[in-house]
Amino acid sequence: MSVFKWLRGRVAWPGLRALLLLGLALPGPLVQAQEPPKGAIRILVPLAVGSTSDVVARLIADNLSHLWGASVIVDNRAGGSGRVAGSALKAAAADGTTLLLAPIAVTVLNPLLYATLNYDPVKDFAPVAQVARYTMALAVGPAVPATTLAEFLAWARLHPTLASFGSAGVGGLGHLFGEQIARTSGVELAHVPYTGGPRMTSDMIGGQLAAAIEATSNLIGSHRAGSIRIIAISGSERSSVLPGVQTFAEQGFPVLDGKGWLAVHAPASTPKPVVDQISRAIIDAVRSREVSERLIGLGLEPTGTTPEALAKIMANDTARLVPMVKASGLSAATGSDASR
Repeated sequence: MSVFKWLRGRVAWPGLRALLLLGLALPGPLVQAQEPPKGAIRILVPLAVGSTSDVVARLIADNLSHLWGASVIVDNRAGGSGRVAGSALKAAAADGTTLLLAPIAVTVLNPLLYATLNYDPVKDFAPVAQVARYTMALAVGPAVPATTLAEFLAWARLHPTLASFGSAGVGGLGHLFGEQIARTSGVELAHVPYTGGPRMTSDMIGGQLAAAIEATSNLIGSHRAGSIRIIAISGSERSSVLPGVQTFAEQGFPVLDGKGWLAVHAPASTPKPVVDQISRAIIDAVRSREVSERLIGLGLEPTGTTPEALAKIMANDTARLVPMVKASGLSAATGSDASR
């Protein structure tokens, strides 16, 4: 017996008509089963195991695996400023079985830094969904007696040989923010690139590194433990999890009000229905109570967007970051392995 006949036998026509109209108005995931792409599914991550991107990718992978009853694995392809993972996505079959979860550096900043890049995010990638946004934070180690950005810069002027900041890679958002601070303040700050957050935090705690500019989610645990101090965050308003920490804008650096983000992409020629299907599944995952609470607990802001919304975000952030990159003087020649 069809579902329609079953309902008709139990619900009066006006009520049945209302139910049917409601079903037509609901988003796809609620009115049709979500069939997984054919074959094993992998999510490429351009960072090492344990990074925020990696943790988020595993949350999404677990959720999709339960939803589809299929194997969804995370494939870490760290290195090369995201070029290793980006190249792998470009070369992958466009059937929905290979995805990339990447931070803003890989899809927006890299094209602004590299004259020759082995992938073009606009031509070679299909936007699927933004997953989360995050603020960037400036933190100092216990050897630096600063509780504000002004105090840190004053200390750096007095200790030029110790004045350094670390970031998760050359050309990433943290590096860009640091160069903007140095350029605007006129204070020399040596940049120290890292391939991962744990080593950078360890060096801050140990006194080998004065400060770091990193995703807040990667610093907040050590800040709460009292081993480092977050003294400024990006964004137009203070963080609800760090209400006592002033924004960069409040401390005289309004240009540093942007946020980083993580988003999922597929190979460019992936059929639109497949992209839309995966996007709906990711949106459902991100907005589920289980995943959203985990993301918030990591210091992230869950979003979940359509492919069209992600494409617009990428275009807007590219336009916003072009003048910042030019003003900073950054280029691919300054190094490699940008990651945020």
